[in-house]
Amino acid sequence: MSPARLWLTIFATGFAAITALLVIALLTPVPYGDLARTGLLSESDYGWRIAQPHVDAKWLRGVPPSEADVLVVGDSFSMSYFWQSVLARSGYRIATVYWVQIDETLCADFDSWVAGSGFHGRLVVIESVERLLPERIENTRRCARMKEAFRSDVKPYLTYPEAVPGFALNWQSKISSGVLTWLHSRKARQSAHPVWAYKSTLVRPVPEGCKRFSNAFCAKALFDHDDERNRALVAADVDAIRAFDAAHPTRKFLWAVIPNKTTVYLEPEHSRGFVDAFARSGLGPDLFAWSVPLKDKVRDFYFPNDTHLSMRGQLLLGERLLEAVRAVDAAKDEQQPKPH
Repeated sequence: MSPARLWLTIFATGFAAITALLVIALLTPVPYGDLARTGLLSESDYGWRIAQPHVDAKWLRGVPPSEADVLVVGDSFSMSYFWQSVLARSGYRIATVYWVQIDETLCADFDSWVAGSGFHGRLVVIESVERLLPERIENTRRCARMKEAFRSDVKPYLTYPEAVPGFALNWQSKISSGVLTWLHSRKARQSAHPVWAYKSTLVRPVPEGCKRFSNAFCAKALFDHDDERNRALVAADVDAIRAFDAAHPTRKFLWAVIPNKTTVYLEPEHSRGFVDAFARSGLGPDLFAWSVPLKDKVRDFYFPNDTHLSMRGQLLLGERLLEAVRAVDAAKDEQQPKPH
């Protein structure tokens, strides 16, 4: 074979291979769950299939801190404003700031930092998922001054589709993503054991999975390996939370600790010491005990392809937190001096 012909053969073979990879990538369903996206796993297998509840956009908005009754410090579980919408419909005005905007820490000067934003309310709801709270508590222990300026967005940072997205070419995927997604999904389907797909995504069998999740391959769901890799919460963390509250007596704090998806479905004893101590503390609602019956009553309580509560789960969370906020208000009213 002549050099020119050999070169043309190599070029044609390479071009055909790249074209095939590109076609596969473009035809791979666009991921709509964070664990399917990061784990390079097929949404055909793990995407939820039950339509999400509709909430009018007027309730999915915050207010400037100077107008707020309640300030929320939250992570990605608070970024869609879905659970906050339950409070908003009940007349509470909500301002939300994200942990990521404040270097994952609450500092000793938190009161003055919040006051500088114009927030005049007394109630602060601090929401954190279980796996990230240990780091946030450790950061808070060491922090004297808030470093970042106060930011509170009126519009939600995240939105979720209400129905399963229709077909669209996956223009955002890398050229290798389609083949890797196929390989990871094939391996996960064939294995009877947990499979580590990519980055921190685990594919794990779930007892009675098809009663609990709506995805096509419902015997399994996707989980974040950090649920187990990060240290468990312990009873001493409750003491640290209580100490933070006591150091800021001018405000009332309500802590909403959301259990990991892995804790809810697979490892209920994770963080047990913390859970028991928190349930007795009066620091906030026990969302661990709250989640136990709901995982069996609500299909897709957490998304099968995502680390977060579904929008249905978020609305239930909002109802539980509304009860807790109203209880704080009722206690405050009882403490007010009675007119003579």
